[in-house]
Amino acid sequence: MTADIDSFPGREITIDQRKFLYFGGTSYFGVQVDIDFRKTFIANIKKYGTSYGASRNSNIQLSIYGKAEKYLANWVGSEDCVTLSSGYLAGQLLCSLFNNNKYRLFYTPNCHSALYQSDVKPYITYSALNIALREHLASDSGITPVILLDSIDFSGYNYPKFDGLRSLPLSKCVLVADDSHGIGQIGPGNSGIFSILSKFEPKELLVCCSVSKGLGIDAGAIFGTKILLQKVKKTDFFAGASPASPASMATLIQAQPIYKTKKKILDEHTILFLDQINDLGNFSFIPGFPVFGYSKPGLTKFLYNNGIIVTDFNYPSEATSIRSRLVLTALHTEKDITKLASLVNSFFDIPLNQ
Repeated sequence: MTADIDSFPGREITIDQRKFLYFGGTSYFGVQVDIDFRKTFIANIKKYGTSYGASRNSNIQLSIYGKAEKYLANWVGSEDCVTLSSGYLAGQLLCSLFNNNKYRLFYTPNCHSALYQSDVKPYITYSALNIALREHLASDSGITPVILLDSIDFSGYNYPKFDGLRSLPLSKCVLVADDSHGIGQIGPGNSGIFSILSKFEPKELLVCCSVSKGLGIDAGAIFGTKILLQKVKKTDFFAGASPASPASMATLIQAQPIYKTKKKILDEHTILFLDQINDLGNFSFIPGFPVFGYSKPGLTKFLYNNGIIVTDFNYPSEATSIRSRLVLTALHTEKDITKLASLVNSFFDIPLNQ
């Protein structure tokens, strides 16, 4: 079911004059409708304006970009950081950086479309990827392998253990990870997976992400070494793209106390949901993460009939399978979580022949 709405989908949405609880989307913290977050954003718009359409390589530089990038790099634990207007653009920039005859791209299972810029297909398993990587390195071609993956792929391949990476010859490979769902949610100090992947000691590590999901800011970021990110800044791709709004960058720094509060609430909601579900075997999920995938198409309709809308659509294109997920957010109340869990339990208790 697809519906048009006229305002940001918070914990509730109204469709055809009927109210529904909304357990979908990617606004994990729900800061877009938080009063304090909005006040901060509006104050920064008054200072910086609504947007900044000039090149980041212009002869006039807004200092807030450098301040935000230094803040993010310190938070994540990388040498440097570059911000862009979106996470998708960040992923595409990295693809373009390595999509040449000096490198060969190797995609892990379930890699996000933001990291694709060619017709190269992902490997179905990490075992197949391992074999292909070692065959490539044995050929002694001098072409550096680049491994691309999602930090959270909702199937258990990667975060939290990254078991698939452990057998790969990472010391001879560049590792590129999209951490759009992880930044602000997982890792030390909720800073994402950069410090986790650093321990695998790849030849080079680059992490890109959108900060619009959990953190509610329309922007993207790339983390890595100063040398590599200097190369990024010199690309036409970077110079030709308008940056994220300066008000967004300032808000990203100032909203950290709000993010911490929202994260605590969301963790409590996730624990409550897990405690109340009778059979977690009906869901695919990552410990500590507020998203629960399922493959029973009837559950979506059942929840809709009982006043709940969830994520349920073909992604990233009509040619791919339907993604069905229950998404908990910091906007929900304990009563909302209890209602969802009760309905889920009721659905799976229904005999299969009915």
